[in-house]
Amino acid sequence: MTPLFIALLIGSYFLALIGISYATKTDNSNTTFFTGDKKSPWYVVAFGMIGASLSGVTFISVPGWVQSSQFSYLQIVFGYFFGYLVIAYLLIPLYYRLNITSIYEFLHGRFGKTSHKTGALFFFISRILGASFRLFLVASVLQHFIFKAWGVPFELTVIISVLFVWLYTKSAGIKTIVWTDALQTFFMIAAVIITLIILLHELQWSLTDLFTSTEFKTYSRVLFADDFNDRKYFLKSFFGGMFIAIAMTGLDQDMMQKNLTCKNTKESQWNVLSLGFILIFINALFLVLGAVLFIYASKTGIQIPLVNGAIKTDLLYPEIALNGQISQVLSIVFILGLIAAAFSSADSALTSLTTSFCIDIIDIKKKKESIQRSTRKKVHIGVSLLLILIIIVFNHFLKANVISSLLQIASYTYGPLLGLFAFGIFTNYKIRDKGVLLVSIVAVICTYIINDNSLNWFNGYVFGYELLIVNGLITFIGLALLIKRDKKA
Repeated sequence: MTPLFIALLIGSYFLALIGISYATKTDNSNTTFFTGDKKSPWYVVAFGMIGASLSGVTFISVPGWVQSSQFSYLQIVFGYFFGYLVIAYLLIPLYYRLNITSIYEFLHGRFGKTSHKTGALFFFISRILGASFRLFLVASVLQHFIFKAWGVPFELTVIISVLFVWLYTKSAGIKTIVWTDALQTFFMIAAVIITLIILLHELQWSLTDLFTSTEFKTYSRVLFADDFNDRKYFLKSFFGGMFIAIAMTGLDQDMMQKNLTCKNTKESQWNVLSLGFILIFINALFLVLGAVLFIYASKTGIQIPLVNGAIKTDLLYPEIALNGQISQVLSIVFILGLIAAAFSSADSALTSLTTSFCIDIIDIKKKKESIQRSTRKKVHIGVSLLLILIIIVFNHFLKANVISSLLQIASYTYGPLLGLFAFGIFTNYKIRDKGVLLVSIVAVICTYIINDNSLNWFNGYVFGYELLIVNGLITFIGLALLIKRDKKA
């Protein structure tokens, strides 16, 4: 498949997304942009959130992770499901009862202005880094397999990618995202299934042949319960996954903004519960794909690509799909799946970051109505430019597997949010609001120090994604030190 054909395919795809944007555009108001007028069907939101939850990181990086971690990622995914139960029955009723646009408005009513700003700030940092990770991955693939052949610099590839997202989200915002995410989820899942069918045909294997093969067994271990110090130990992964879901979905404006476009609490709960259940099977499908990719590469002598002298297992899937000379159909479905998976999370991130910055940081509701819309549009452009800058920085410094890096970063940036919401929900104490930002920063620093010294301090213990729980607990303890004695909320 030539770079020109791939570029035309991507261009056609984005024209379809822009068409959906114009079809869902109504009055271009801030209410429509931020809330979708609360008229989104829950089943459309739920289906679209599959793609937003998985993203391009899952599409490429999870299969690439199989070589080093086998199917241990499923331990985290099992934890996700129980995290979604907490979201459905604890957080969603709270958000609907308060009738809020940004979930961080809860912190303002519970503690005060500084807590509100702190929650929004940590979300902004978390989501801007998460969105940058995801877009960095897809931009790297486009650069490696398309634009490099034309002599296009990586920086321009990033600008083009973000520009496309900005174009189809700039008018209707979350109302557009609900429908484009549903379309993109379909393309992503279809791409994985078709890829598996094609590769198994090339291997001349049935599903039974695959699951009973010795090669598959070398990659398919799920449970790791032998060494408590191991990062992949089951309980660490399970509880880490549970709290990652609570923090990265339930306490994340990006994910909850879609949920809050549903008509009522019950429909929003159905959305979250169905998502948690389906994600187990979808992630298992990606892991099976990863095993098949490595088996096929081993049997055919395909080498894992090198970038700047380092092996990048993230690029094995695109290497086989685009350079494996297998099938034109495989190349097409891979490109469509990649773009769908990557931008289904990037577009909603851009919208939610704009929403949070407008509502939480600059308090757009207090501005004159005549300038609210223009302010929102300027913020939307500003967030897009910031995304471009961070992705370019990642290109020079990021070396590890992308999904591993993403979850590690989340352990630091979402920890203060976990502690703040837990303290606000499970206690009724008032606190000295002005100290909240300092407590949150100290919690992140303490978490980093503990993680960095865990081998020496805890007899060889290596933290996995349960580090998020540690961060949240430190924040919770810090907030307890700010309690106003004999005063309750």
